[in-house]
Amino acid sequence: MTTLPDPSPFVSESTGSGPRIGVVMSHGFTGSPHSMRPWAQHLAAEGFAVRLPLLPGHGTSWQDMATHRWQEWHDAVDQAYRQLEASCDAVFTAGLSMGGTLALRVAATRPVAGTVVVNPGLVIDDPRSAVVGVLKHVLKSTPAIANDILKPGMDEGAYDRTPVAAAHELKKMFKDTVTLLPRISAPVRVFRSTVDHVVSDHSIELLRRHVVAPLELSLLENSYHVATLDNDAEEIFRGSVDFIRKTMAARTGPSDAGSKDAAHEQA
Repeated sequence: MTTLPDPSPFVSESTGSGPRIGVVMSHGFTGSPHSMRPWAQHLAAEGFAVRLPLLPGHGTSWQDMATHRWQEWHDAVDQAYRQLEASCDAVFTAGLSMGGTLALRVAATRPVAGTVVVNPGLVIDDPRSAVVGVLKHVLKSTPAIANDILKPGMDEGAYDRTPVAAAHELKKMFKDTVTLLPRISAPVRVFRSTVDHVVSDHSIELLRRHVVAPLELSLLENSYHVATLDNDAEEIFRGSVDFIRKTMAARTGPSDAGSKDAAHEQA
């Protein structure tokens, strides 16, 4: 039976002994926490505190989304970070697609412990993006690129239309975020689908070119863009936990971090 998309936020508190570790997560453009929920649940089961907010204009209608600015999306994730910072010893950021962009933004502006991103976007390759600022005044929406998932029967619950005004906001956020990438000082873990019909390799090239902090890249060979709901989801879930535990062990020592023996990750 296919589970209906659930756009509600996800919240869990830290459990277990050792340092209290928090993870702020963000879903993608026109999507909702539904695409990230299995990952969030996995991290919560590992004892991490998790905040996965519903971004403004998402989980409602594309017409609603057209009324919001990109700063509101950033502020929602930043607020979630500050909530965890108040109760945790270390906070990581994580995101899918545009959510990866937001995770990187927070990593560039807050003292995060590390960042995990899946197919993060940093540039819009559609040639119409060059005139999107004008186009939004004459064209309200375009057909969405949603459910780019190889695994049969999966639905990310994204809008079936893309508001052009929101696409303009996305373009502005991408451009601003690229300028912030050199400020990231904590390690970054990247999961990249070898076939992605939404985000091109240009975004990954920008990420690798501008991030000077330690960066690990793993390729996902059996998933498309929404890899958190695809065939390689478990690899993302396990890999992110290993990354968090290894990063904490490097910061505080293995015993304090409660680290487990972790498999060697592909660099």
